Amino acid sequence: MTISWRRVRAIIGKEFQEYRRNRSILVSMAVFPLIFLFQPLVAVFIAPDAGAGQLGHVHLLLYMLGIPILVPAALAAATVTGERAQGTLEPVLTTPIRREEFLLGKALAALLPSVVIAYLVYAIFLASVALFAHPAVAAAVLKPSDIAAQLVFTPLLALWSIWVGIAISTRANDMRVAQQLSLLGNLPVMILTSLVAFDTIHATPELGFVAAAALLVGDRLGWRVVARLFDRERLITGTR
Repeated sequence: MTISWRRVRAIIGKEFQEYRRNRSILVSMAVFPLIFLFQPLVAVFIAPDAGAGQLGHVHLLLYMLGIPILVPAALAAATVTGERAQGTLEPVLTTPIRREEFLLGKALAALLPSVVIAYLVYAIFLASVALFAHPAVAAAVLKPSDIAAQLVFTPLLALWSIWVGIAISTRANDMRVAQQLSLLGNLPVMILTSLVAFDTIHATPELGFVAAAALLVGDRLGWRVVARLFDRERLITGTR
């Protein structure tokens, strides 16, 4: 199958314009990162030098993987339901654009800002800890393995979250309902990352490799599965 990247870019540009106009989307992009930035910073700054050992047993950076799970989930849930609410879905779907191109454009439009925001928040956290935390606390928190995990898992988790959100968006008729279901659908992944972050599930290199491989396969299959769920006729007519 040949993908027309010109069509994909057109969808991405259209989505970016919608993000700028939609205040609720902008709020979602800002609120979730701030929530996941505030709690780890508080934990770091109130910890004395003696608390470094306790912080060394948890992975605060991995807790912040909630950002690339929740931010794109909110964006992806509006991909189809938002178009339907604005009355723009039918004109788009009656063009020659393929469903795979439409979905890829929607997914990339949600992925790019989500990853950029996540990395920006991580950079703020790293700089704040390195500059202002107790040296022993900073050394316990800023583990090279956790930083590497952040870099690797952020796009993988974000794309998985997006496919879950788009799948729900193709079936829901209301954008708010779709966003709520999308967040709920990504809750199991959020719980797993939190269990690893708080060392309930012990983080090991083997676990990281297996999880990364599983997400790579899931992200690849997610596009195909969602494309099969994407019923152009049903979406145009509004039938279930």
